[in-house]
Amino acid sequence: MRAARALAFALALAASPALAQTSYQAQVGQAILVDDATGAILYEKDADKPTAPASLAKLMTAEVVFHEIAEGRLKLDDTFQISENAWRNGGAAGGGSTMFAVVKSRVRVDDLLRGLIIQSGNDAAIAIAEGIAGTEDAFARMMTARAKELGLTKTTFRNASGKGDPQQTTTMREMEKLASHIISTYPQHYPIFGEKQFTWNKITQLNRNPLLTMDIGADGLKTGNIDDSGFGLVGSAVQNGQRLIVALNGAKTARDRAEEGRKLLLWGFRSFEAKTLFDASETVGAVNVYGGAAPSVALVAAKPVKALLPRGGTERLSAEIVHAAPLRPPVAKGQQVARLKVYRGTTLALDMPLEAGEDVAQGSLTRRATDAAWELATGWMRPLFKKL
Repeated sequence: MRAARALAFALALAASPALAQTSYQAQVGQAILVDDATGAILYEKDADKPTAPASLAKLMTAEVVFHEIAEGRLKLDDTFQISENAWRNGGAAGGGSTMFAVVKSRVRVDDLLRGLIIQSGNDAAIAIAEGIAGTEDAFARMMTARAKELGLTKTTFRNASGKGDPQQTTTMREMEKLASHIISTYPQHYPIFGEKQFTWNKITQLNRNPLLTMDIGADGLKTGNIDDSGFGLVGSAVQNGQRLIVALNGAKTARDRAEEGRKLLLWGFRSFEAKTLFDASETVGAVNVYGGAAPSVALVAAKPVKALLPRGGTERLSAEIVHAAPLRPPVAKGQQVARLKVYRGTTLALDMPLEAGEDVAQGSLTRRATDAAWELATGWMRPLFKKL
């Protein structure tokens, strides 16, 4: 009860009443804006609606390459051949974006990555797919499997370049998650997304990400456009140590895409401020341990619990601690056993893991028997409470 009162007090303190709430209305089909450090969702519009990724699919193509390198199965100095298929369907003859790789030439993975990311080359995407998996179809299956491993359950790929296919779909929420994963997992490769131009075959092309030239702290990631999706963008920018990630799709023009991305990022930087709810290692709550030497275990966060709130906003916060029930011993200090979800109105403002604040060993035989009997007597009631 003491931890529950502390949680309620922290939320009430963070949501003290002030001026009218700041609002924003995105002029695109789907959009989401997230504070990368906390996972706080600052804005969303139809972020879970299935949509064609177009060339945003190349983010997953790049992630698979980064992952293969991390696993030791690929090196930046390795070379892949530009096949007739890659040249004809991904080069200038294909009518889409290209790095202008020469047919039957061999190109280093390092250069193919730049052709893929900076120039959005379809030829680079196909060459990577064939070089890693033999065929683009096989590589697309790798992309989908990798997406599932990363928790992108609504994303399916059918090709490496983003070419339109009815079965190739994603959501803006999952594109944002993919971007965040790339930024945090591959810091050695991520700077490629911020390079402003790349020259290949004596042809210099500018990075297609319009945010990079807007002086707003942007350092990545990717654009896309096909008829089925409209104009899309996944972008990231850093100001005063704060990183925001925006993902949007369904803009009517390239100019609309650029302006909407810029406006959303600037609105996020200017309209929110961080409030600390709990310090690192401070008790956030508690969860029962069935059959443990102690009846419950305190829950703590490994880092400060901060929520982003609208400057001058009036929305109040609510929170819940989510865990798998029942929690059984032994429980080790530092073990992730629950998640804290904080809501700003109906918007999920924070979702972070909670750890056990102490060890809880297995209890005595009497203790285990008592808890087992209680679980047997009350466990059937849980579905009833969930429905209420």
